[in-house]
Amino acid sequence: MTDHLSRPCTAFDGMRLLISGPLVEVALAVKNASEEKDASAPPLVFDDATGRVVDFDLRGTKTDIIARLLQLSKEDSGSQNAGQAPRDIEDSPPAAPVPRGRGRPKLGVVAREVTLLPRHWEWLAAQSGGASVALRRLIDEARKTGGSERRTRAAREAAYHFALAMAGNMPGFEEAMRALFAGNQSAFVERISEWPTDVRQYAIKLAYGEATQLAS
Repeated sequence: MTDHLSRPCTAFDGMRLLISGPLVEVALAVKNASEEKDASAPPLVFDDATGRVVDFDLRGTKTDIIARLLQLSKEDSGSQNAGQAPRDIEDSPPAAPVPRGRGRPKLGVVAREVTLLPRHWEWLAAQSGGASVALRRLIDEARKTGGSERRTRAAREAAYHFALAMAGNMPGFEEAMRALFAGNQSAFVERISEWPTDVRQYAIKLAYGEATQLAS
């Protein structure tokens, strides 16, 4: 199964959670639900990673729907690979081996110039392992912190997009969004306490994760 067809999604039939799972399974469940009710108000499908509505064509048979999703997957894959020149392995000569220098080549260490003030060099020299080890440690810590911040921001934006689509006119929406982006989890949960259960729980899941949802 391709990444496009297997990306996690969640469908809502009105304010009731219909199904959560891979896109292809959710699409077929939405097809069934749409055939059993008024077609003018089909279920909404949300991407679990972004909180945005996922649009797809429900016309035809289930086979037709899967075929269209497969085509979209191929188009997405093609657009990601666009601009990359194909490499002919047979016509390309093997890369010349790079002479090994001193150091630890198995770590892939690359020597480049770094310009610092004297006080910075003094601080680095005093660290355990020397300047190079200290710099690598600082960079790794910054990367971990930055990754965590990006995930937090993405989760808040996903919860916002979902809430805007499903609960934009519900009591406490604006206050809840302010609490969400302020990082005030307890206030966010309190502000959405009057929302329908499935909507409330999914918003919390997007914002803070499955464990928080189950604990709330």
